[in-house]
Amino acid sequence: MSATPRILMCAPDYYGIEYEINPWMHRDNASDPAQSLWQWWALHDALRDLGVVIDRVEPIPGLPDLVFTANAGLVYRTTFIVSRFRHGVRQGEAPYFERWAREHAFDVVTMPPHLHFEGAGDALFCGETLFAGYRYRSDARAHQWIGLRLGVEVLPLELVDPRYYHLDTCFCPIADNAAIYYPGAFDDYGRSVLHDRIENLIEVAAEEAVSFSCNAVVVGRTVLLNEGAPKLAHQLQNCGYAVRPLRLTEFIKAGGSAKCLTLRLDGEEAAAWKHATELAIF
Repeated sequence: MSATPRILMCAPDYYGIEYEINPWMHRDNASDPAQSLWQWWALHDALRDLGVVIDRVEPIPGLPDLVFTANAGLVYRTTFIVSRFRHGVRQGEAPYFERWAREHAFDVVTMPPHLHFEGAGDALFCGETLFAGYRYRSDARAHQWIGLRLGVEVLPLELVDPRYYHLDTCFCPIADNAAIYYPGAFDDYGRSVLHDRIENLIEVAAEEAVSFSCNAVVVGRTVLLNEGAPKLAHQLQNCGYAVRPLRLTEFIKAGGSAKCLTLRLDGEEAAAWKHATELAIF
């Protein structure tokens, strides 16, 4: 495993609100192409400045959500499990991501046709455990299948608020024993699992969760997230992290933010703490 973080992104050349498949998307609330491009490049350049190697998949006309590369699949070591999207309007993305993964020497695995799974949007490692969101986009059975295939422990978590339809909209590991999360996105059982299995949890307030503050990218000791979460930023800074707020409002119109725009290619299990030189301070 490389010590250099590596991330896949896709430029928003054809990004737009062309359909409605989550509560954030409204075709009468169109994205601004110039602003979308500016905001995407701001994230791209911030990651590059942190030493991230950025791979890019070419944007494709007619696939506006290809920009959200977190949904391409799940990378574990050299394995790339390709997503099987629930909604027909996104199913055309999978062949392009699969081709890209094969061309870049990943061991590509495809899901059984009867299962739905939307990649790192619903599957995030915290330590050695894969936490997996299900209900709106991914199936609990798909997560079980992945656990058996990869030989890892999987803990399915039911999502109960349709605004937080992917796990990465309400949960973000920041260390092997720590994560930020929005409690209102989970049922009682899910909250108890998180409290039992993750030693240090930072709760995100409802008014900051709606700014997609949990949809963050962690690189070493730096957390990049959408602006509008001063309470969370203060908590993270108290834990020894640098915080980089970015304006990603054009992508929130489609229900995505920083994490959605990135796929960790050195493996979701190779999260930032594996590259950090010191542990989080809690």
